[in-house]
Amino acid sequence: MTHTVALAPLSPTARTTHKRARHHGVTDRAALFDVLRSAKLCHLGVSTDGVPLVLPTAYGFDPEGPDQDGTLYLHGSVASRSLAPDSEICVTVTVLDGLVLARSGFHHSMNYRSAVILGRPRIVTDPDERLSALNLIVDQVVPDRSGHLRASTRKELAATVVLALPLFEASVKARTGGPGDDDADIGVEKVWAGVIPASVQFGEPIRAEDLDADITLPEHVSAMM
Repeated sequence: MTHTVALAPLSPTARTTHKRARHHGVTDRAALFDVLRSAKLCHLGVSTDGVPLVLPTAYGFDPEGPDQDGTLYLHGSVASRSLAPDSEICVTVTVLDGLVLARSGFHHSMNYRSAVILGRPRIVTDPDERLSALNLIVDQVVPDRSGHLRASTRKELAATVVLALPLFEASVKARTGGPGDDDADIGVEKVWAGVIPASVQFGEPIRAEDLDADITLPEHVSAMM
């Protein structure tokens, strides 16, 4: 069952209420969706046998998913212990927008957008939701890619676990602008200061060696360049 997302403010709990650098905190839930749309990779934080693990992984999300305030989807092997948590997990997503160079090391920083999502995931068992979630994960990496692929086999689906995490308990921080140098350093220290913009750029696609010669580059791939 799906529902219309009510764009409630972020930081609805004590765990996701900003305590440090509150001026970078963003309370607009639309900012969470902006971060999730902009990134390709998240980091999954779990505890396995009392040992904390933080693992990079692909993800997909549905702002109108069946969980509270939308759903974040993760996937992996059924044999992966990191995807069989018996407690809550933490997912972080970061987009680097620039390197901020100040006149002192203390004031160096980065321009960024980041999200932290906390909660107890559920294992997705509904066949339709599993297929939709896996397509969302593929399309997060390359938009519209899933529509050009063959259908997943029963063996592949049986080997894959899909987790769903509510987007309810989340926080977002963002930094923009130039360096925040001390007044005493401005105009005195002859050190270059400013911002080096950063973005993700994809290069020229490289054909698979066994790709038929008559298969041309599809539009959904060329659009990434």
